[in-house]
Amino acid sequence: MQKELTYRFLLIKGDSLGGSMRNYVGELAQMKLVRKLLSLLAIREIPYYVLSKQQKKNNGWTSGSYEADFTAASEIAAIQWSHDGKNRLLFFNTKIPLVNNNVDICLFDGDCLSFDSGRIVNHPQKALMFGELKGGIDPAGADEHWKTGNSALSRIRSAFRPAPVCTSFIAAAIEAKMATEIWDQLSDSTLSFAANLTDDGQLTSYCAWTLSL
Repeated sequence: MQKELTYRFLLIKGDSLGGSMRNYVGELAQMKLVRKLLSLLAIREIPYYVLSKQQKKNNGWTSGSYEADFTAASEIAAIQWSHDGKNRLLFFNTKIPLVNNNVDICLFDGDCLSFDSGRIVNHPQKALMFGELKGGIDPAGADEHWKTGNSALSRIRSAFRPAPVCTSFIAAAIEAKMATEIWDQLSDSTLSFAANLTDDGQLTSYCAWTLSL
């Protein structure tokens, strides 16, 4: 009886269940990235501020506290830090007007005030880096994730041309064929950085690179 109810539930939910699961996987991937970045900020003793999803519209930033923020990583919408005379804003899943599409990872030059509840996206000259984040671990879908992400990054580069903007790709599943294509793009500087989300060393390198921009 329980199995029958499960099957009926899945039939009723249809693709909406698939959409919910994709959102959940995406949130987990983002949380892993945020936690790694927070760890590097803490290790390097770089002060930072965080903006929760609930306070995004109010631009209600709070001073960073590593232990509390690590626990609440899934609720963080943006992180701001200042280091070596540079102000940096990192935020997620935001529509970029120049691209007319949502972008997973967005790095801009600015402080908490200039974030302006997300309206900083209307100042493309402040953009530094955009990235695609794919959290799915199914090898069968890895190539499709790369095709989708690569197309999105290509549109970003075209939209911001001739102004230089870095692009990056992070995925939990990277297969041989796509790895070759990614390497080729890294070699000719089409793609600025790429990392395997499940490889701690690569994820650390990605976050260190982000902090260096």
